[in-house]
Amino acid sequence: MTDIRSELNRRILIIDGAMGTMIQRHKLTEADYRGKRFADWPSDLKGNNDLLCLTQPEIIEGIHREYLEAGADIIETNTFNSQRVSLADYQMESLAYEINFEAARIARRAVDDYNAKDPSKPRYVAGSLGPMNKTLSLSPDVNNPGYRGLSWDEAVSAYYEQVKGLVEGGSDLLLVETIFDTLNAKAAIYAIKKYFQDTKKKELPIMISGTITDASGRTLSGQTLEAFYISVMHARPLSIGLNCALGAADMRSHIEELSQKAACYTSAYPNAGLPNTMGEYDEQPEETAHFIEEWAKEGFVNIVGGCCGTTPDHIRHIAEHVKKFPPRQLPVVETAITA
Repeated sequence: MTDIRSELNRRILIIDGAMGTMIQRHKLTEADYRGKRFADWPSDLKGNNDLLCLTQPEIIEGIHREYLEAGADIIETNTFNSQRVSLADYQMESLAYEINFEAARIARRAVDDYNAKDPSKPRYVAGSLGPMNKTLSLSPDVNNPGYRGLSWDEAVSAYYEQVKGLVEGGSDLLLVETIFDTLNAKAAIYAIKKYFQDTKKKELPIMISGTITDASGRTLSGQTLEAFYISVMHARPLSIGLNCALGAADMRSHIEELSQKAACYTSAYPNAGLPNTMGEYDEQPEETAHFIEEWAKEGFVNIVGGCCGTTPDHIRHIAEHVKKFPPRQLPVVETAITA
């Protein structure tokens, strides 16, 4: 496998688009989510998209292949909520490792197949670690601001188990994404570092992607973009970037700022605009690609793709629009004080 850094120095890489958007197209029923194995499960399972790695693996692999065919270089595993904290909503905490392992294997199969067909254009599996449905920085009880629904140790333990499954399943990278609480991200980073320290395995590159939730340019837990960057740079990530919450038009200024500050590679995968009153995304592939093309032209990005509402058509247009531009050059960082 070609080292991803050499590819990032050569061209802008494409990360895939939304998994949930593509799953919705299949119009799956409760029975489809359950499959035979979970036919008698005591709670509703429809909406637990990560479970489809066990009950409908052919659908998930098919979606991966659609994105690869569209030009994606990095495929995310279908594991956004696959840690025991979030899986508790479905009483499926015990399945965390298995889901991550199988999700990575599914993506690995698809990527290996495409790499065999065209070795000159290597593709990579990014193990996706989402933000959890509980936060370490904010209280879920407005009447008790000091209360937390999750402890640091619980978050680290859940992420550690997820990392184990993703690595053993065959991931090339680990992607800590859609970060709205930097303390949760730090727990994920700590779990990643601890796993590789414990196992003595070669550490996989870490991608980090936050989310700016409104026009103020802050994360949900209140950090500015610069503060967020400074808070996670100790992890020495392969890349840092933004995804979700905003469409490309609203994300531009934040990506420009990040490109000026980051000592590592930068990534950006926005939504297909903002959702309409029905919660659907109307931005067409050529519109999204037009915005991202301008980022590439200005030298803001190294990795681009799509988040909520984006499809293989969006990724195909993005890949076509940015391929003529060189990647953002890493800044020269001074390592010593000069007189």
